Amino acid sequence: MEGRTVIGWAARDSSGYLSPYSFTLRKTGAQDVVLKVLYCGVDHTDLHQIRGEIGLTSYPLVPGHEVVGEVVELGPEVSKFQIGDIVGVGCIIWSCGECLACKSNMEQYCDKRIFTYNAPDRDGRTTQGGYSTAMVVDQRFVVRIPDELAPEQAASLLCGGVTAYSPLRQFTGSNRDVKGGILGLGGVGHLGVSIAKAMGHDVTVISSSDKKREEALEHLGADAFLVSSNAQEMKKAANSFDYILDTVPAVHPLEPYLSLLKVDGKLIVVGAAPKPLQFNASQIITGKKTITGSFVGSIKETQEILDLWAEKGLKVMIEVVKLDFVNKAFERMEKNDVKYRFVLDVAGSNLE
Repeated sequence: MEGRTVIGWAARDSSGYLSPYSFTLRKTGAQDVVLKVLYCGVDHTDLHQIRGEIGLTSYPLVPGHEVVGEVVELGPEVSKFQIGDIVGVGCIIWSCGECLACKSNMEQYCDKRIFTYNAPDRDGRTTQGGYSTAMVVDQRFVVRIPDELAPEQAASLLCGGVTAYSPLRQFTGSNRDVKGGILGLGGVGHLGVSIAKAMGHDVTVISSSDKKREEALEHLGADAFLVSSNAQEMKKAANSFDYILDTVPAVHPLEPYLSLLKVDGKLIVVGAAPKPLQFNASQIITGKKTITGSFVGSIKETQEILDLWAEKGLKVMIEVVKLDFVNKAFERMEKNDVKYRFVLDVAGSNLE
């Protein structure tokens, strides 16, 4: 038996152009939460997926994995939520619950995980995301939005925020000062600055030009700004960072940034570049340096970042737009013409 019919904005082919699309949700299961979508963040991964640049894309495809909604229906065995709760859904909507990753609160690395969109669901259909009026999700993969946090602010934390938060947690609780670099001041990067500062780190923003210096230092509170194209600045900063969070979602060289790390330093790649990145092996061997990756975060970490944001009174720099603006939003995002995340006002877009 099918569930409710909803309206989303979908890409039909690799042009990535989105337009209205009607589809049917799966029937609500015993452990499921049905939510009316209020807001959905716009992420670079959405653009790569609708264009077929990351793996295979199944069309028509409704993107969106930073979803904030209101609970409107509950399966009979749901115990975590009530009708009317404001909740969030990130990149994953199911995992096996039995493997080592799942039992270690790292379900985002489960081999059987199901992504929020463009993935085979358990009923064989392709999952569709949050650029739509409603979703049905297993309660295990739904988080609670704190009352103190505006729902449109929460959206970007469900992927962009937890993507920065998860790998930086390892540097908390240290009895020494931690010096971190945030490479790229885009959607994830600007969140990384706020998170690292909230953790007490000495934070340097690393960018290819001087354009965002004032933004980084005066508005986001970074301690320093480093221009990667300035050879003198880069030489002066060599061997000084405990970590660099690489948020750049485009092809770029790694060698310049490896030179900035201390012995045993970590270059943490979270930006999903569509083509391979390259590095010189001798740089990591002679400095005992690590290139590592991190994929979003667990459900536990997602709830933690939401609670941290509410507790600290932090702000995400967003531009809220209607769903019929989404194609223009993607165009502007590609040109870095947004500070720093678009959020779609789905409920206010008159789709029904």
